[in-house]
Amino acid sequence: MAHSTSVLVIGGGATGTGIARDLALRGVDVTLAERGGLSAGASGRSHGLLHSGARYAESDAAGARECIEENRILRGIAGECVRETRGLFVQLTDDDPAYFDAKRDACEELGIPVDVIDGDIARDAVPELSADVERAMWVPDAVVLPSRLVAANAADARDHGGDILTHAPVNSMTVEDGRITSVSLGGEFSETIEPTVVVNAAGAHAGEVAELAGVSVEMRPTRGVMVAVEHGGLGPVLNRCREPADGDIVVPHEDEVVLGTTSVPVSDPDEFSREEWEVEQTIQECATMLPSVSDAPQLRSWWGVRPLYEPDEAARGGRGISRGFFRVEHADDGVENFVSIVGGKLTTYRRMAESVADLVCERLGVDESSSTAERELPGASEPAELDAFVREFDGQGPTDTDLVGR
Repeated sequence: MAHSTSVLVIGGGATGTGIARDLALRGVDVTLAERGGLSAGASGRSHGLLHSGARYAESDAAGARECIEENRILRGIAGECVRETRGLFVQLTDDDPAYFDAKRDACEELGIPVDVIDGDIARDAVPELSADVERAMWVPDAVVLPSRLVAANAADARDHGGDILTHAPVNSMTVEDGRITSVSLGGEFSETIEPTVVVNAAGAHAGEVAELAGVSVEMRPTRGVMVAVEHGGLGPVLNRCREPADGDIVVPHEDEVVLGTTSVPVSDPDEFSREEWEVEQTIQECATMLPSVSDAPQLRSWWGVRPLYEPDEAARGGRGISRGFFRVEHADDGVENFVSIVGGKLTTYRRMAESVADLVCERLGVDESSSTAERELPGASEPAELDAFVREFDGQGPTDTDLVGR
């Protein structure tokens, strides 16, 4: 049996559910299909850092500005999906002081609030901080709970008429006269969708989805490990103030911290090796900032795969550059009702979604603007309601499993 919809969104991470929410709030008939539960990909397998933009300030001003703007928006609309922690960029004895200065200056130019403190004051704030910390700067980083965030976006889309289909993998697409006319779903929803527009928000799997429509989206996925260890009482997110490298972020939870991460290319975002050296190196490097994590009990580890866009990665030269997002229109490839959204960061998911929704509404002739920057997510002030959404959509990822449902 065929089901007609104005827009089919493929992918149930933050960007996909954000697109579905944005469109539904504009009155567009939207269906989202996710091959597993929500948050099964990069969104739910991240380190859960809500960027202030400071990490990218000196290397990508535009990307950093996006981060601080979206950071502020999410603090306003996401409620209990966000933990207010602040962030501390720390300079160790062996770190280049010129890099610290450049980052501080760039943050100030971009309007990212910074407060520079010396090592002793930093250790007063974080007593277990390394004796090698010479100075640090406060920035408005925070912690995001992706399972709650994604599920809340899906719930708002559903509440405004959208269909959220989990465990509904895309099996095939039919392209006729330069348009996708039907999409076959499997799993728990073995039916055919007849869409007016198709949005590919499948993250690291965007290339595979594009191939089903006979077009190409070149991806360069990389894996990164996260390690949760027992550690209570850490207040801020810790960032090593150096060129981005393995093991330079520590994200606080209540009774544990999440250490991250590595960056290793993979050819298949589903089938890739998980190396113990990545765990060991991440712990070792993070311990240069917070020595007590070196022998703290390990609670769990997981790998995420970044949905990096190959043309951008090739142009920029790889790790350390801001993860911008790209809206790829496929009309020039011969499929006029198909668009892909790739790259980006969890912090900027809402902006990515708005960009795609703007394009889709233009195609459909819908004259409604986005309201997602002002409208609070459902359940934002009620953790139990947010956690119920997570269960409803089978959306629990490893990033926040210790915090959701407490």
